[in-house]
Amino acid sequence: MSFDFDHPPERRGTDSQKWQKYAGRDVLPMWVADMDFRAPPAVIEALQRRVADGVYGYARPVPSQVAAVVETLSQLHGWTIDPEWIVWLPGLVVGLNVTATAAAGPGEEILCLTPVYPPFMSAPRNAGRVPVTVPLAYATASRTWEIDWDALERAVTPRTRAFFLCNPHNPVARVFRRDELEKLAEFCVRHRLVLCSDEIHCDLILEPGLRHIPTGTLGGAIAQQTITLIAPSKTYNIPGLGTALAIIPNADLRRRFVHATQGIVAEVNVLGFTACEAAFRHCEPWRQALLERLRRNRDLVLRAVADTMPGARIEAPIEATYLAWINVADLGLKDPIAHFEAHGVGLSEGRFFGAAPGSHVRLNFGCPESTLREGLRRLHAGAVAAVK
Repeated sequence: MSFDFDHPPERRGTDSQKWQKYAGRDVLPMWVADMDFRAPPAVIEALQRRVADGVYGYARPVPSQVAAVVETLSQLHGWTIDPEWIVWLPGLVVGLNVTATAAAGPGEEILCLTPVYPPFMSAPRNAGRVPVTVPLAYATASRTWEIDWDALERAVTPRTRAFFLCNPHNPVARVFRRDELEKLAEFCVRHRLVLCSDEIHCDLILEPGLRHIPTGTLGGAIAQQTITLIAPSKTYNIPGLGTALAIIPNADLRRRFVHATQGIVAEVNVLGFTACEAAFRHCEPWRQALLERLRRNRDLVLRAVADTMPGARIEAPIEATYLAWINVADLGLKDPIAHFEAHGVGLSEGRFFGAAPGSHVRLNFGCPESTLREGLRRLHAGAVAAVK
């Protein structure tokens, strides 16, 4: 099957948060993790049928929608789950915030590894909990971001109650291996920590030899301490439809989680359920085509940064996601975002992910090649200007 990833929909002047940020300015938005591709045809068709029904009341998932989740996790990841473990949510960030409330009490601590997706640090604060960050260690010899196990052990206190994991990792695009996950599971079990695993990018593995390993498949005691968060939003480019899931095998932990949602968390909307089922059930050919496009885009980014951008470098392989974590520390920019915006490209600021100010930016390469090439041209112009 052939899918069009070359002709972007016009998003200027629309409700796109990504493009509204730079309305009226000649700045290509390559910041928020929202791809500039149309959703899969099967999702669009399913939504059109559902809209034609003309009834949009309060919704609950029907059996076929639940089955689509169960079957996808089994087929793609070898994970057999009980439908009772599923808690539907209107977004993955909601899941992080609910977990902070359910897993820890006021003033208690939640660990995470930085740099990381900003809600990992803001969710505990929102709930009156304390985020404790442990920097990932960069291994120069192997060019990988690794967990600093000694630092992680030192970070644990009598007030530590949970650990937030991002796998595949945003922003460093790392896929954690089985031995690392098993060691992390042992760590959480030994310290009696709830392990919240954000796996929203699990179906966007770019390195052919790698596989995503859901933390929930490790078995043993860790299965009873794990909340896994997934969503179709990133893979199938439907974040605006607000649909995510928490998978929680432990009934008591699940009750605590659901209790923390009551009166605060909105329900998933009728179109979100429809899109989720269509994505998981009918869009595997589209996903495979998307992965091929993202691999080509990734390779283009890696070559461009390495060959044409003085003072910028990508330190590790981009194993998953459509996000590039670029070290720009050598450019000596006090405000790299403003600098690159002045050269026509909008990026994400590294310090919001827990990186040192001015050290890193994140670039979203989920876009047509023509858009990416223009963005890289502007990025190059900004890098050259900075070193003059």
